[in-house]
Amino acid sequence: EAGTRRKGKARRGRGKARSEGLLSKQKRSRRMKANDRERNRMHHLNSALDALRSVLPTFPDDAKLTKIETLRFAHNYIWALTQSLRLS
Repeated sequence: EAGTRRKGKARRGRGKARSEGLLSKQKRSRRMKANDRERNRMHHLNSALDALRSVLPTFPDDAKLTKIETLRFAHNYIWALTQSLRLS
């Protein structure tokens, strides 16, 4: 009975080490996939902001607005266009 317990514990110990290694690989894999998703998300966000910048009138033309400046400028530009339509 005591020998059976030792074998069981030894198996569990090896299994635990194996499962810890597997968990570590799974965590790395999940982290890599999450990093990929975040990289793609930021790529798409930056592309969308570039497209928005291209339709906003800026002075001088070569000045690149920051992300928050782009959003604020777009908001104000849309508001000004809306006001202009209301007044006409």
